[in-house]
Amino acid sequence: MPSPNVDPYDTYEPNVLAGTLVAHTDAVWGLAYSGIKNQLLSCSADGTVRLWKPQEKLPCICTYNGNKEHGIPTSVDFIGCDPAHMVTSFNTGSTVIYDLETSQSLVMLSSQIDSDLQSSNHINRVVSHPTLPVTITAHEDRHIKFFDNKTGKMIHSMVAHLDAVTSLAVDPNGIYLMSGSHDCSIRLWNLDSKTCVQEITAHRKKLDESIYDVAFHPSKAYIASAGADALAKVFV
Repeated sequence: MPSPNVDPYDTYEPNVLAGTLVAHTDAVWGLAYSGIKNQLLSCSADGTVRLWKPQEKLPCICTYNGNKEHGIPTSVDFIGCDPAHMVTSFNTGSTVIYDLETSQSLVMLSSQIDSDLQSSNHINRVVSHPTLPVTITAHEDRHIKFFDNKTGKMIHSMVAHLDAVTSLAVDPNGIYLMSGSHDCSIRLWNLDSKTCVQEITAHRKKLDESIYDVAFHPSKAYIASAGADALAKVFV
């Protein structure tokens, strides 16, 4: 990582590139990193989800959904309370929990899927709660949905924004959920009550798109967002 004192507008320093992982044959839509196992997950428009050990000589150690059996993956995350499992969302509206070692799909999280409306089924982001067996999904149809990883059943569903929900993040303590949307807002939710406790208008729209990603700092009281207006912002 570059020094925090570096000028953000300085010229690109090629020495920051530690390595390149090559295997996907189309755009990479999502990444997730596990510090516990020092492993990386990636999902791609080529239909596959891949597990990497970046420091190995042959870094790609497993491939999932090779036959596109569930569709095209849109987002991926390690299960917080069980890093031997991962959860992946698909453009079909399916969300699947996999065992990373056996490559078997363990649980399919059941949501009401309308076979006629492909666009409304689209899941933009999936995140795992850091300590509870709960998966949270962000949808093109403005919904956020919560699922029980053990039963696969939906626990709660809510219309969370005025436009597509593009991004999600759970704070490291598992108390707050942050969501970003093409309605230009970041919303902070109490996970217990599922109520919105804060809203920030963060980015300008560009070609009908606004916020692409949100994140919590792992230890400090910072949040960050990235938008279609080419800006990344940090809030205290």
